[in-house]
Amino acid sequence: MSEAPVRLSIQQFAQRTGLSADTLRYYEKIGLLRHVARDASGFRVYGPRDLEWVGFILRLKDTGMALDDIIRYADLRERGESTLAARQSLLEAHAAKLQDRLERDREHLTALQAKIELYRQQTIA
Repeated sequence: MSEAPVRLSIQQFAQRTGLSADTLRYYEKIGLLRHVARDASGFRVYGPRDLEWVGFILRLKDTGMALDDIIRYADLRERGESTLAARQSLLEAHAAKLQDRLERDREHLTALQAKIELYRQQTIA
């Protein structure tokens, strides 16, 4: 497998992340993507650290973290190592919410499976 190119255009980066160029520009505008490099012509160029960061943003979004909390995390991240405890706390709170949601989803799944089993038994009889 080949390594990711060091510099990606906004179109290449969008393709890699599954986000549109407009979304990437929006993320930059609201402070989720900061310090995006520019080439000599002024076009955005992204690197491996940007890919890793956007991957983490998408993971937080996919697990239901509110955009305001993701922005708060990005703000803390920008301020450096002095915010490690605050970032950890924010992620721990999100993980606890996610754990609660998983438990509720397991309960829902168990109830649905029980109902499905009732239907199976009725169709067999």
